[in-house]
Amino acid sequence: MRTTRRVAEFASRVVGMGLLILLASCAPANPPQPPAPHGMVEPFLSAWRRAGGEALGPPRTPPLWIDDFQVQLFARHAITATDGQRAVVEPLAPDWERHYPDDLLHLPASPFRASLSNAPGPVAQPLLPLTATLRVPGYSGPIEVRLFDGALQPAGIARTEVNAGHGEVTLLPRGHAGDQWAVVVINGQIAAARSRLFTLDPVTELRTGQPDLDALYPRLRAFMQQDIVAYELDGRPVRGYRSPDNPLLWLRDHVYQGRGFRYFERDVTSLLDAFRTAQRPDGSFPDVIDYPERSVRAFRKEVESDLEFLFVQGVYEAWQMTGDEDWLRSNLEAMRRALGYLTSDPLRWNAERGLVRRPYTIDTWDFSYGPTTISPDGRPAPRHWIDADTVWGTFHGDNTGLAHALMLMARVEERVGDPALAETWRVRSRDLMQRLNDLSWNGRFFTHFVPEDPAFRPAGVDPAAQLSLSNAYALNREVLDQWQGQQIVEEYYRRRDFGRAFAEWYSIDPPFPPGSFGMAGGKGENPGEYVNGGIMPLVGGELARGAFHYGLEAYGFDILRRYAELTRLTGASYLWYYPTGAPGIQGPDTLATDGWGAGAMIGALMEGAAGFNDRASGYRDLLLTPRWAADPSFAEVYAVARYAASDGYAAYHWRREAHSITLNFTGSAERAEVRLLIPQEIATRSLQVTLNGAGLPSTIQVTRTSAYVVATVTGGDAEIAIRW
Repeated sequence: MRTTRRVAEFASRVVGMGLLILLASCAPANPPQPPAPHGMVEPFLSAWRRAGGEALGPPRTPPLWIDDFQVQLFARHAITATDGQRAVVEPLAPDWERHYPDDLLHLPASPFRASLSNAPGPVAQPLLPLTATLRVPGYSGPIEVRLFDGALQPAGIARTEVNAGHGEVTLLPRGHAGDQWAVVVINGQIAAARSRLFTLDPVTELRTGQPDLDALYPRLRAFMQQDIVAYELDGRPVRGYRSPDNPLLWLRDHVYQGRGFRYFERDVTSLLDAFRTAQRPDGSFPDVIDYPERSVRAFRKEVESDLEFLFVQGVYEAWQMTGDEDWLRSNLEAMRRALGYLTSDPLRWNAERGLVRRPYTIDTWDFSYGPTTISPDGRPAPRHWIDADTVWGTFHGDNTGLAHALMLMARVEERVGDPALAETWRVRSRDLMQRLNDLSWNGRFFTHFVPEDPAFRPAGVDPAAQLSLSNAYALNREVLDQWQGQQIVEEYYRRRDFGRAFAEWYSIDPPFPPGSFGMAGGKGENPGEYVNGGIMPLVGGELARGAFHYGLEAYGFDILRRYAELTRLTGASYLWYYPTGAPGIQGPDTLATDGWGAGAMIGALMEGAAGFNDRASGYRDLLLTPRWAADPSFAEVYAVARYAASDGYAAYHWRREAHSITLNFTGSAERAEVRLLIPQEIATRSLQVTLNGAGLPSTIQVTRTSAYVVATVTGGDAEIAIRW
């Protein structure tokens, strides 16, 4: 609560109790009085003298009307008049100036007293106009309402006319979230101030004017909110997002769903804290944490080699959502140990190739090549374990994931660790990708699996033709060059054949022949089932986000619309589908609200189409790339992206008219790079670009056949217009 409100509330309590505090009438007869500072009036003068006079020093401000009380500010105290004869003194916090707009400390008081009220309510959304009512008895003429945001930064000036003491003013909320000050100014003098005219509390939202896309985020958020598992572990709450076909909390499933839950989940750290606690002495992690109610102890499927880089990714992205650098720092050593394990342990690291190794699984899944085996408890099972028959090799997704984590680690070191290590992590990332490209890149995509035994060949399938799902993940891991990204997207597009499958979001294509992976009667042994050729929305979401990034924006919109129609018609989303479109149901624990695919599609919608990308935390370093111009059916879009775990947000209005595109944006950014997609047909024309009305030299970047006008803005609040 701000100091002003504390002063006002304290004054009200004093009057309510009938106490007379610091009244001139309470003074002893003929006491020695300190000289009055210039301009001090009653009842402030008597209160000032009773409180020690010179000890308070001279006033910093004249008496100002703040929150319906007259307040005068001093070096370390505030005096508030409770009526025309009484006043109270309250100490101020040492940093009190940080909690008041500069105008209050520098402008004189007006002889007029204004009042300002916000009719729509106490909570506002960014860039959505609201109307405030002004009352200024005895005044007619021009008036200004100056807004200050949650960080006390200027957030706009609205001007209007007051007639016979009455007026209205339209305000456009913007700037940092939180309580918004309003200062009413007449002829350069302060007539009133309110410390909370409204609270700016952004909520993630998308309004495109197209019902299919506008309904998609609320629907997917509702799906994911049914996937939450919460319980107490060792006296601490744990909350996370479960697997779509298993009721446990898996690190992998939770981290990948962060693409979606960042916009509505407040607890994004407790599960990662539990995994950090469960980290083993060698730096490795389990797949699953303890779940006492189900008598489950933490375990790891032996064939997995992705958990360590996923922990790094999960921590980094949770820091983006919270902005909590102390929490990030508390994970630093665990992250270093995790990467050390993954890049040194012979079970996970092929030192000769300088790449992550694993048994021959289907992409990132947890069972390996070969017939059904016997589990340690004596039951038939898929090959989750390593034994003498295990086929070893290099899977590309482990390595693009590690390369991404190494880059994230460099950013973490620069922020809270050892900056000297940052370049080392970056070099290791680049070198690893070079080795992976040399081994696995086939000119169109990454070869699914490269065995360590050159004589090994899987039966009944051409490995060179198999497109596996982590190619879609690679699109969004910042490890590909432009040409590679385009090749992967185009390869998926080439395989879009609605006579063969209802969507091209293949887990792997072509699939393995029956029996290649023994599943002990479970799904996945036959082609078109589960991860052996099933259709996965998680692939579609990653593919769509990549399509937006690599210059195939129309394809990105196509994927989003097809998924929107699928979920609208069925009211469900499954981890996988048969190529015919029938849902894949593993058993009684299968969810019809798959958060893995839903989260990936939210990422494609908010980061791909709407273009919100965070290059630090809390959107402080914002890359804003609205891509609506790729589809001529979009004319006006309102978009907000808000981290539910913090005040970090960005919002904009995008408009297209016959000869212009404008972007009015705001948020919590300290810096914003804006890349505005323009229609292809105007890319070669002479463009007029303005920033807040002033001319801006235009820079055009081309991605494939897409052209973007690029501008860098200090802060996160501006209007950019492109005219032709």
